[in-house]
Amino acid sequence: MGFLAALVAILVFAFVVVPRLRLRYVLAQAFPSKYSKVLRKNLPGYSKMPTDLQLQLKRRIKQFLFEKTFVACDDLVMNDEIKVTIAGKACLLLLNRETEIFPKLTHVLVYPHPFVVPRQQTLAGGIVTPTNQGLSGESWSDGRVILAWDQVARNPDAETLGQDVVLHEFAHQLDSETGNTNGAPDLKSAVAYQAWSQVMEVEYTNLLRAIERQEATIIDPYGATNPAEFFAVTTEAFFRKSQALAHHHPELFAQLRSFYQVDPREWV
Repeated sequence: MGFLAALVAILVFAFVVVPRLRLRYVLAQAFPSKYSKVLRKNLPGYSKMPTDLQLQLKRRIKQFLFEKTFVACDDLVMNDEIKVTIAGKACLLLLNRETEIFPKLTHVLVYPHPFVVPRQQTLAGGIVTPTNQGLSGESWSDGRVILAWDQVARNPDAETLGQDVVLHEFAHQLDSETGNTNGAPDLKSAVAYQAWSQVMEVEYTNLLRAIERQEATIIDPYGATNPAEFFAVTTEAFFRKSQALAHHHPELFAQLRSFYQVDPREWV
């Protein structure tokens, strides 16, 4: 074997074989009981999930924790509750689907409170001025998701408005897996995309009109920002306000149920 071939073999073993063996070992380990307590505490609906879904979720959480790096920011003290809560909510989006665990994601950055990011604002006349924006979460295309822990665990709007920052930002991660964050995740077939497009276009337009008429909506008005945000907020509603969404927007609910392959109404 030549030097180059030997080097390639070593690199393949170090960066492909070894991680796979380590992952296999991690997945074979029992799910810690302290992690289960976190899920029962912080994951709405978990206790009412059927056993097979709970087992799927636990397996995906173990892989998520193995593959992704959590980074504590702004004096946050990272702990298992933070990691398991975020991983658990994120992996709800992967149940019953043959998919990787957010393959583009490498790091989850967690702040204790909403964080400030620099933005540019275009004023009248085309004048661009720098500004700062406070956020509770953001999904970046460079492999990072950023979250504010107090909004993950104790968001006062979670119950009343059906908001969930983890579901929202990880829906963006799914959306971006196609290469374009445009409100259409990987649907596998042209027929599925056609049905998705027809329903989403109608629902998005209806949301815009409802906002113009100042009507109350099941869907967070922030979804009117663009199709990508519409997918993210309807994902929140699908998991957090499933009964209401199915009642008021049955075709939209059906599309989301077809994609996510679960029915959260069964966990209420």
